[in-house]
Amino acid sequence: MALRFAFLLLEENPWGREILRVLMERGYEPELVVQEISDAAAAERENFLFQMGGQCTAPRVVEQVRERVAPVWYVHNLNGDFCGELLAADPPDLLVLGGTRMMRETILDVPRIATINAHPGLLPALRGSSSVGWALYKDLPQGVSIHFVDTHIDEGDLILRRELPVYRGDTYEQINTRLPTLAGEMMAEVLGQFERGAVPRTPQDRTQGETMPAIPEALLVKGKRRLSEKTYSHFTQ
Repeated sequence: MALRFAFLLLEENPWGREILRVLMERGYEPELVVQEISDAAAAERENFLFQMGGQCTAPRVVEQVRERVAPVWYVHNLNGDFCGELLAADPPDLLVLGGTRMMRETILDVPRIATINAHPGLLPALRGSSSVGWALYKDLPQGVSIHFVDTHIDEGDLILRRELPVYRGDTYEQINTRLPTLAGEMMAEVLGQFERGAVPRTPQDRTQGETMPAIPEALLVKGKRRLSEKTYSHFTQ
């Protein structure tokens, strides 16, 4: 039986749009897409676009699914009762998150198997926000982690981690633009693992790493300087 999953995201989140584009290109079509329309969703969308230098790597969700079978629903809050009832009416095997708020247990309990997420950083070193900026500032490698979702911030068991190549001449914006493509490729790989029933699961050491807030502008400037001055330690040779 084919894997059934629902795809959740804040409205037209560029991170989620690119993940969805890659998934559908690889033949993984969600049974349902749920988008949150809210001030928080709008702010997060603009923040992602700013980090990507105004670029967007994928069409809008409604354009991607226009000729597909997956319906698109809109909710005011992904953690709200209506969203929970919508998902629970025919529970999917998986919830795949494409840039959401922190999800409550009532939603995480809906899927038959699990909820999974793509985090734009290498866990457990950098949990939380602004992973690209913090990795530059702290001189850590860039990458993506696919993990099970629990009620803690980015602390769920790891499924797959992969570094993103960073080249001399790359900018902060270019890194942010390439990361969601890597995330989509990895998520497609993980969905294949679920279909085969061979999903690795590695608990995180929760004593390692930090849960980071949004990076202050002054520290982001210092991180970007590592790229421009070629002092970043993790360039691909």
